[in-house]
Amino acid sequence: MKKIFCSLSAILLLAGIATAQEVVYPTPAFKGKLYITNATIHIGNGQVVEGATVEVNDSKIVQVSTTITPASGAKIVDGKGKHVYPGLILSSTDLGLKEIANGVRGSNDFTELGDYNTSIRSITAYNTDSRVINVLKSNGILLASVAPEGGVISGSSTVVQLDAWNWEDAAYKMDGGIHVNMPSFIARTGRRGGGFRGFGAAAGEAVDPNKAALDKVDEIKTFFSEAKAYLAEPTHTATNLKLEAVKGLFDKKQKLFVHADQVKQMLVAIDFAKEFGFSVVIVGGSESFLIADLLKANNIPVILNQSHALPATEDDDVDQPYKTPAALQKAGVLFAINDAFDEARYRNLSYNAGTAATYGLTKEEALSAITLNAAKILGIDATTGSIEAGKDANIIVTDGDILDMKSSNVAYAFIQGRQVSLDNKQQQLYERYKYKYGIK
Repeated sequence: MKKIFCSLSAILLLAGIATAQEVVYPTPAFKGKLYITNATIHIGNGQVVEGATVEVNDSKIVQVSTTITPASGAKIVDGKGKHVYPGLILSSTDLGLKEIANGVRGSNDFTELGDYNTSIRSITAYNTDSRVINVLKSNGILLASVAPEGGVISGSSTVVQLDAWNWEDAAYKMDGGIHVNMPSFIARTGRRGGGFRGFGAAAGEAVDPNKAALDKVDEIKTFFSEAKAYLAEPTHTATNLKLEAVKGLFDKKQKLFVHADQVKQMLVAIDFAKEFGFSVVIVGGSESFLIADLLKANNIPVILNQSHALPATEDDDVDQPYKTPAALQKAGVLFAINDAFDEARYRNLSYNAGTAATYGLTKEEALSAITLNAAKILGIDATTGSIEAGKDANIIVTDGDILDMKSSNVAYAFIQGRQVSLDNKQQQLYERYKYKYGIK
């Protein structure tokens, strides 16, 4: 009977592991007081407070201080020996739109047919049941800007929080950006050349990439000029959804996210900002270090898409991607560090920042690049990005340095004050095979 009971227990344990992903429920709204005590608090703006307490009321941060006495009956998390950080932010991603990189088409919904898809909204395709999301939460990533891809203008991006039943629950800032893919001015394959190659080329026909790119840029400018004229009309005989969708660019409710790596591409983006008055953000920016002073002068932020990569050109230093954040910091450019590496599914965000901290940034500057700087670029810094009074309690608690791969174990995560589950498929597999081989 004892053997039967043990066997039954083993079956139930394995069954629980196999189905655990499906029973990781989003956490209900938190009501009441929460205190994270006696911890090293990394505010996100460069400040660090030792032995301090974070006080949270419902979903909001009340204060950070070394003199707080927790209220009776409140929820208390002992942070002694631990570090507290703002929740990390993915600045531009296809999370929830692409499940299996370079794989199953049926799991992908990140691109649309056609070149000018301004009315496409990534949020309506966002899949809150993605198995990737829980892995990211366990790595401290609590917010992400989900963007469409493909075409000339891909559509609008939305910032989501990563603990939700559906896309309506997930939406944190709706349709905050329009994404443009800048044509490539260089005919090169591999590495990170950006966007389009050989527009209008017939089979076997040689095409000047510079001319082709300039023609495409003129086409994009014509589109925005038509949109400006359309939106200036008091009434319309017919509604043009593609032109209506970019209204936010002209009244500054949206930003124009220009996907560009080459210097010429970024110069065109600066020209867009001047000609149309758009708030422009560079996404990619692998050559941004070459024009850092110009970007600063024109108030153009940069999202560095992938730090763990080869340099953009053969003439660059082999470690240039690691040094670029420090170059932008020195020039005073507002920048965020991102993770766009498909195979790792974006979970190495904090380690990209950690590498930048080894190549010229301080640790707190690197932290800001994945928290407060990202929030500023995405237009959500009034509500998140740092551990400051009045902001949402988007907080992670770690056993060690979040930028260090060896010690950055996330012990607790809170989104708007509610403690979210850190269970995920990888953890389940870890427990499964520990059990199989009798490892304790």
